[in-house]
Amino acid sequence: MILRQFLHQDPVGISYLFGCGGRATGAVIDPVGAVEPYLQAAEAAGMRIDYVIDTHIHADHLSAGRRLAEVAGSRYVLSSRAEVSFPFEAVEDGQVLPLGNVTARVLHTPGHTPEHMSDRTRAEEPWFVLTGHTLMVGDLGRTELAVSAEQGARDLFRSVGRLKALPDHVEVLPGAYAGSVCGRRLSGKPWSTIGFEKRHNEAFGIEDEAAFIRFMLAEIPPAPPDAAAIRAANAGATSAAA
Repeated sequence: MILRQFLHQDPVGISYLFGCGGRATGAVIDPVGAVEPYLQAAEAAGMRIDYVIDTHIHADHLSAGRRLAEVAGSRYVLSSRAEVSFPFEAVEDGQVLPLGNVTARVLHTPGHTPEHMSDRTRAEEPWFVLTGHTLMVGDLGRTELAVSAEQGARDLFRSVGRLKALPDHVEVLPGAYAGSVCGRRLSGKPWSTIGFEKRHNEAFGIEDEAAFIRFMLAEIPPAPPDAAAIRAANAGATSAAA
């Protein structure tokens, strides 16, 4: 297993390269900015980039996913529920992406956005889960950027239940950390575990759906003024997306 984490400060976000060095195959998750760092990291690890995956249609930054997929000759992957105006490889809940001796299983985790998905590694015993903006260290993703805040919170409650069902030792590799506009109480620590978040992430620990919705609807920070335009660009509605 090869895993590389890329921390971004402007905009605040996290990208990943992971895969199988022995079979020279890998995937990049949620790329931001210039594509060269991902290409260089893959080359240094002796891997080709077979998949470029965006966990959702982002509203806080322009995705570099399509550009990276084009340059690397990779398949650009989104949830089958993504509504975009360009071709992509659609994946369904439970679908497995083979990466040599590593496998990534897709989990549909709507709430932050309707098409959001997470990826857990290994087929029988998951090692880590790439949670995008669904579960982050210390908080969950805001729910009003693509649907009503209440509907997003209802969807997120069910998604959280799926993530809680993972073993406590599973590592949480989120798509953002403190400073991101996509959460409220985010930690500056860019990784965690399911068990730690159960104990210390207040939103993640709420078991009652009504209480969860009330919590998620409280203290919603102002939406970024360009969030709708960025999400539209990433969906191909304008020419601004990378």
